[in-house]
Amino acid sequence: MKPKHYFKKLNLILISVVVLTLSSACHKEGIGGKSNVDGKVMHHEKPIGNAIVYIKYGVTEFPGTDVANYDDHTSCDANAKYEFTNLRKGDYYLYAVGLDDEILSQVSGGIAIKLKYNRDIGTDVPVTE
Repeated sequence: MKPKHYFKKLNLILISVVVLTLSSACHKEGIGGKSNVDGKVMHHEKPIGNAIVYIKYGVTEFPGTDVANYDDHTSCDANAKYEFTNLRKGDYYLYAVGLDDEILSQVSGGIAIKLKYNRDIGTDVPVTE
């Protein structure tokens, strides 16, 4: 028969494993991490300045055109550059809307990305008519 302190130690180890597993599972995609994504909004080879880029946390499929479904957004500068910082690792969907002033038409489109912990990635967001 095993001594009581053996079972107490085993219970403590099991409880610790459960607590660590649950606490690591609570960190979902979103802000609070050390990863960044940046790039440009591009219509074919042309940068679309002043576009708006929306981000949806925790998805790889297109969430739709209703921008209320997205978790955050940022405006591009005149050179079409956007940036999201301090993101946790995981899946995200970027969706951009802008105006192509050469064809005087609204353009939109998106791309799914996967961020790794403490990594920066550059990803252009492709848009079409």
